Amino acid sequence: MALPDTFDSATDAFNADWASWHEARERSTGSPLGLASLVATHWLAGAPSEYEGVPGSWQSAPEGIVGTGDDLEGLTLLQSGRPIGAISGGSVTLTAGQDIEWGEKRLRYFERDGALALRLLDPEAPTRTVLRGIDAFPPTEEFVVTGRFRQADPESSVEFTTIDGHRSTDAPAGFVDLDLHDGAASLTVTLERGRLHAVFADGTSGDESYRFRFLDLALPGEDGSVVADFNRAYLPPCAFSDFYVCPLPPAGNRLSTPIRAGERNVLRSA
Repeated sequence: MALPDTFDSATDAFNADWASWHEARERSTGSPLGLASLVATHWLAGAPSEYEGVPGSWQSAPEGIVGTGDDLEGLTLLQSGRPIGAISGGSVTLTAGQDIEWGEKRLRYFERDGALALRLLDPEAPTRTVLRGIDAFPPTEEFVVTGRFRQADPESSVEFTTIDGHRSTDAPAGFVDLDLHDGAASLTVTLERGRLHAVFADGTSGDESYRFRFLDLALPGEDGSVVADFNRAYLPPCAFSDFYVCPLPPAGNRLSTPIRAGERNVLRSA
């Protein structure tokens, strides 16, 4: 005799998919060179300067980040994480996507609105050694919401202020209109890496969850529909290290609705 089905297979698959996503997030953010390993972002000037804990002297130049010094000799240069050669002559120019392998540490190219910086990642960073995981709300299908995408005017722009006070403008891809349980809301979204991206705060921010979060959404369907799965809302890099320069939510993305879904806060040991 066949046994009765005692579970909802769709809900079981939903929870399992979310658990796999959450575990992958914890592995990647806590990996030796993950988000929590950033210990410095040094903004560079046009004249060479030395920085504590960093080999060589560094400056910005039209061609990229220029480093000089005998202690750079022989270090491995990486492009997108793959070795492409060793530094010779005691001089190197870093461009987008490039790192220098310095023992277990990494020196990394970074650019923002034309300003160049050298980043230092260290597996022994205090922010990483105390990292114990990511606290999250239990997954719930209540916060998988189908919305409607509205394309932005090609001439429109949105201003972002980063966590360090820097202001910049970006061209929004458009807006995602949503019906939440306590009313309508609209998220301004940009286009990043082939997906829609939102920076948002909600009724839990700064209390039950970190001060703001990120959300990626698949491109809209032919009918303009967009699925916003807030269970995949994730913490910005600056939740893991103070040396990131994350954008704050634009004015329209500060929702009053409590979104009790997705990542909440970083878990650290005492």
